[in-house]
Amino acid sequence: MITFNYELDFSLQQEDQYESWIDSILASEGFTTGEINYIFCTDEYLHEINVKYLDHDTLTDIISFDYTENQVVSGDIFISVERVKENAADFGVAFDVELLRVMAHGVLHYCGYKDKSEAEETLMRQKEDEKIKMFHVEQ
Repeated sequence: MITFNYELDFSLQQEDQYESWIDSILASEGFTTGEINYIFCTDEYLHEINVKYLDHDTLTDIISFDYTENQVVSGDIFISVERVKENAADFGVAFDVELLRVMAHGVLHYCGYKDKSEAEETLMRQKEDEKIKMFHVEQ
């Protein structure tokens, strides 16, 4: 089960489409969806989590807490909407595309993908691009 929570004035349109997309990402990697919570928040909210739980005094676009067991993916994924907007502008992409990238990034970590080395980061970007192409919203 995937839930979407909002700690600011923002919400996804057509949440069911996002839920189906995330399910399909996990299935394409050989995983099953467990309990996944997306929490959309402000920079300040995410910064507090970063300091309190990870001892990092920096802004970030995403923090994920992984509770995956065996092939059943579960976790909490916190996303700063403000940071995603700024990154989209910096990278010259639409906000919606950057949001998909960050949402996919969180569950890809749960599937075992890392991004600490240059090689790992390259593979993560390839996987993000692949998963973004899987997203379809009916108009």
